[in-house]
Amino acid sequence: MKQKLLFARAYEKEAAQLIPPSARPLFHLTPYTGWMNDPNGFSFYHGKFHMFYQYYPYDTAWNDMHWGHAVSTDLLHWEYLPAIMAPDKPYDGFGCFSGSAIELDDGRHLLLYTGVCKEGGESDKDIQTQCVAVGDGLNYKKIPQNPVLTERDLPEGCEKYNFRDPRIWRDPDGTFFCIVGSCDENGLGKLLRYRSPDGFQWTYDGILIENDGRLGLMWECPDYFELDGKQVLLVSPQDMLPEGFEYHNGNGTVCMIGHFDPESRRFVPESDHAVDYGIDFYAPTTIRMADGRRVMIGWMQNWDTTKLSSRKDFRWFGQMSLPREISIRNGRLYQQPLRELEAFRRNPVRYENVRFADEIRLDGVSGRTVDMTVNVRPVADGPLYHTFAIRFMQNERFHSELSYRSYESILRIDRKFSGSRRAYIHQRRCLVPKRNGEIKLRMILDRFSAEVFINDGEQTVTATIFTDLNATDISFIVDGEAVMDVEKYDLVSEVSDETV
Repeated sequence: MKQKLLFARAYEKEAAQLIPPSARPLFHLTPYTGWMNDPNGFSFYHGKFHMFYQYYPYDTAWNDMHWGHAVSTDLLHWEYLPAIMAPDKPYDGFGCFSGSAIELDDGRHLLLYTGVCKEGGESDKDIQTQCVAVGDGLNYKKIPQNPVLTERDLPEGCEKYNFRDPRIWRDPDGTFFCIVGSCDENGLGKLLRYRSPDGFQWTYDGILIENDGRLGLMWECPDYFELDGKQVLLVSPQDMLPEGFEYHNGNGTVCMIGHFDPESRRFVPESDHAVDYGIDFYAPTTIRMADGRRVMIGWMQNWDTTKLSSRKDFRWFGQMSLPREISIRNGRLYQQPLRELEAFRRNPVRYENVRFADEIRLDGVSGRTVDMTVNVRPVADGPLYHTFAIRFMQNERFHSELSYRSYESILRIDRKFSGSRRAYIHQRRCLVPKRNGEIKLRMILDRFSAEVFINDGEQTVTATIFTDLNATDISFIVDGEAVMDVEKYDLVSEVSDETV
């Protein structure tokens, strides 16, 4: 084992002891220590779910990318394992970037990842290639044949400086396929398809889809799968332009729903929309469960805010989202929290037909580890209220807010009063299909985040929030008059059965 990886393993084990469980969320995976970004190699192998992730153990900022490693039996509680890759080869000395995983016929676990090195000379640009490591679920070795895909395997017009994030799968006939993000000289993304008989030797097999410039530029971290009779493509574009309330500026996430055309061998999108409408969600990846469910996890962070955390006392940065069950309904990607989360709900509190104006608080409705569903509607035979809001993670000084303007049917999440000392992104808005002022919101709070599932998962809004944990109040505000039902549970840990 290379010295650089041995050093990382020794460091992370010691540094992680300085992070108490109370400084982490209950159900969201955080790095063992230091920095985390994209989920990698999400797979089921030898009886456990494996999640690898982009990782820099030595600081809470992005740097030379390693691969961190955690395993789970339920996707909600994670056990840290030692880091499995460090940038220690000529072809990946600047970083082991994102990739995916698959089990081979002989029982080994194959990781396909992007290796990054410097070109040198005046340009000193990053050269990106695709590489393979093989292991047993604990230790992995990079193969001597690396890199397995280089600029020689690129079609004309694609550049070697943006060639990353391979997503591997296997067809029923046993053939291995992968798609890799690339772009042309204008920076417009392309997803390139490659095929292999064994996962080690790869051949270019055409372009799956090309970006015409409407959805950002380079497409990162693609995932491609069949769901409910449709082909689905998830991508994370860079440098997006907004389209009304559908897409926001900067880095985003896009779901395309369509079909594969066997004649052109291309994916043909029939519709597209945002995967998440909040502030912090990127690079989602999915897995097919043994019972047929498709589950998605994303990096619960925003690239534009990664250097602006006001919590200097934290020894970790970056979280993964809750695992979300996904399905196609009404031509859209629907998302729901993994149903197994419900086994960790305690202390139910229910209110029905609460008619109110101005601001109210309800006995038993507070906390920072909470699963709460709110149905709000106008008073029968009365006028529409103007705005309904939920304030949460609240004390006498701080709060965050989810608000809904009924006339425009716009939902907004806002964390500007959460304790942040920097003027970074604090709010996002999305357009919700109008239902005469009725809206259903399921909000999951887990210490340092809020994930909101709108109208049974038709849309989602996600944000990380680092307000001090003593801010636990929840209140409801209406401009006008409204009626609501509230169902709230405390979320508890399997280990401690304690709530915050």
